[in-house]
Amino acid sequence: MTPEPEAAEQQTPKAALPRWIAIFLVVCLILTFVLLATGGGLYFHYSRLIDAQLEGGPFRDSVNIYGASATLNKGDALTPGEIEDELKLSGYHYKVDGAQLKIEAPDSHVRIAMGGDQVQHIYVNDRETVSWTMGYPLLENLSSGNERRHMVTYGELPPVLVNAVISIEDKHFFHHRGLDVARIIKAAYVDVREHRKEQGASTLTMQLVRGLWLHPEKKWKRKVMEAIMTIHLERRWSKEEIFAAYANMVFIGRQAAYSIHGFAEGSQLYFGKDLHNLSLPDAALLAGMVQRPSYFNPYRSPERAMKRRDVVLGLMRDNKYITDSQYEQAVAAPLNLAGPAEVHAASAAPYFLDLVSDELQSLDQPEDGSKNVYTTIDLNLQRAAAEAIASGMKDVDKLLAAQYSKGAPRAEAALIALDPHTGEVKAIIGGRDYAHSQLNRIFAKRPPGSVFKPFVYAAAIDTGIQGGDKILTPATTVDDNPTTFSYDGRAYRPANFRQEIFGTLTLRQALAKSDNVAAVKVAQMVGYPAVVSMARRMGLNGDIKPTPAVALGSYAVTPFEMAGAWTAFANSGMRVQPQLVLRVQNADGETVHTGHSDARQAIDPRVAFVIGNMLEEVMRTGTAAGVRSRGFTVPAAGKTGTSHDGWFAGYTSQLLCIVWVGFDDYRELGIEGAKSALPIWTAFMKKAGQLEPYRNARAFARPDGIGSAKICMQSGKLAGDFCTKTTNEVFIAGTEPQEKCDIHTAPVQPDPLASYPSASYPGVYSGPRSVWFPGPAPSVPPTTVILPHSFPIGPPIVQ
Repeated sequence: MTPEPEAAEQQTPKAALPRWIAIFLVVCLILTFVLLATGGGLYFHYSRLIDAQLEGGPFRDSVNIYGASATLNKGDALTPGEIEDELKLSGYHYKVDGAQLKIEAPDSHVRIAMGGDQVQHIYVNDRETVSWTMGYPLLENLSSGNERRHMVTYGELPPVLVNAVISIEDKHFFHHRGLDVARIIKAAYVDVREHRKEQGASTLTMQLVRGLWLHPEKKWKRKVMEAIMTIHLERRWSKEEIFAAYANMVFIGRQAAYSIHGFAEGSQLYFGKDLHNLSLPDAALLAGMVQRPSYFNPYRSPERAMKRRDVVLGLMRDNKYITDSQYEQAVAAPLNLAGPAEVHAASAAPYFLDLVSDELQSLDQPEDGSKNVYTTIDLNLQRAAAEAIASGMKDVDKLLAAQYSKGAPRAEAALIALDPHTGEVKAIIGGRDYAHSQLNRIFAKRPPGSVFKPFVYAAAIDTGIQGGDKILTPATTVDDNPTTFSYDGRAYRPANFRQEIFGTLTLRQALAKSDNVAAVKVAQMVGYPAVVSMARRMGLNGDIKPTPAVALGSYAVTPFEMAGAWTAFANSGMRVQPQLVLRVQNADGETVHTGHSDARQAIDPRVAFVIGNMLEEVMRTGTAAGVRSRGFTVPAAGKTGTSHDGWFAGYTSQLLCIVWVGFDDYRELGIEGAKSALPIWTAFMKKAGQLEPYRNARAFARPDGIGSAKICMQSGKLAGDFCTKTTNEVFIAGTEPQEKCDIHTAPVQPDPLASYPSASYPGVYSGPRSVWFPGPAPSVPPTTVILPHSFPIGPPIVQ
């Protein structure tokens, strides 16, 4: 009997996985978990970093620096190009229609009718007006590390530039999500095949992340961070926002001490144009420079830059952004780079921007880092200053060339102009060429020479306020015969320019002639410590010592210090500190800092007026008379200065300006201030006088407590009946002279030569003390008549 099978067949057990596979799978699982956890942690960390940065924008630490509010006035002497500069910086869109500028303002349309280089009419909404406020011109956007950029939105980027950039840098930009996988694989394949890094695979978003938040080193850690941050940024921002940030971030070259970032700033640097005026070749050149800005710099390597431009144009054609015809025309076009004069207006104030940047370092920073800074600079005056320096220094160069047989050294110049009532700095030039040298000579310490003498005379006139044994006035006389002064065991013997000797002078005449011997004698009369005290009261805090040399401006100060000190003369004795920044606002528009001028009464208003009146005499009849001969006729006061260098300081009722000319190596300039600094000052002030804020300079206001008297210019005393040279002199009331002139006590005999027809009797005149009397001609040959050097009464000598 056959046994029956089991009711349920037993299952064959499955073979167990080999141990090593099991371990491998577990390790993979753990690694996957670790990678996911690490990646998630990194993503969380870096996404928070980006989110925090993006709250204030990608350029949260940038500073927008604005100039003083620009106002256009009927009658302003401005060229259309100068007006266009300010319109660009103020953000207006405009077009030129013949002799008119048509401007689209937010709530109005404006027409500016030009007549030559002058504003003839201003129409706002077709109604004529005398002025139109343009607003605050954006001078610069500065970031840490001296980065300079002009921020723009995506809508302000011309399509031709967008197309050029994506053609050369990332043609799939508008289609990928931050990482171009196909491009990465292709680049890796090419690199392996060529055994070197041949192709890049960075997208625009990756470049933006790297430029804003990462270091450029080529390490795997940085690449992982870059990929994670790129993915997150693509989730947070639209393609347009990313492209705009990239367009503002990209490095495009250098200008002097600044790194130029962004296509808008690059467009101005290379073409002198706004973005919306870029041509196809221009846009291709900018896009091509992104890879290696220095290598493709068109100023240094035009042929190399042109080849790179043509590569971009070829890619644009391949990508169907331009036609074959457009390509052919573009590659045939020259570079059309901007000349030096075409660089935009903000670049005319680089020394000023440096000072603003330095001042911002000392201020409390807004929490988010970003800010809007409103400054005092007047771009019209800044341009006038640059033009005056450029023109005036050409003449200085010619004078130097005449001094040196070969290789005349290059002199430098500096200018500072400010409102003497507020201290607001309106223009600063720190040197002839910022690209060549960033040294700001406004802060170079140099002996001011005779520009210091008004402080000596202010100490003298101040005796009328302070009292004392001797009260000095503009009519006080001083003898300028050569004198040796002893001080601290040493002898000091000053001399006048060209060794001139004038004899007895009033203080007014001594200052007008810039007489050195007289200035030291006045300082001696008032006391050298009193002169130093006066200078300190007015803000000159350098190494000024109470010695005879102080009267001649032998102790070094800076033009900036001198400008602050001179405000007291121009501002009724009130000294104001020069200021650059009016206010600083944070990103929310809240004012976080307000500038102040640090005003204080330095001298009595009466002293300031008398000194100002004496400085007007310097311009009428003294060393600064060249100002008037050059056509500057408005009420003004000023003083030349000649030491190692040339100086000029002067002011009207609305504007104070200091000019310095000299060598950086401290050698003697050898050209007096009247021929070096004065022409620059005059050219600048003439241009300023054609602009509305500075156009109507007034006579200086006379304060209470000022008297006047008619005096004899020889004795300095009240004019008598027989004084022939008299003047109405101003005094602090109560200090007028009380005595009449004791020199001219009888009628002056007429000069017998005054009416003698000497031209009818040519000859050589010399010999003993004798003179011709008027009357009939002598009966001797006129060529034998000799006239002596001194003229007592007596018959002629005939030889």
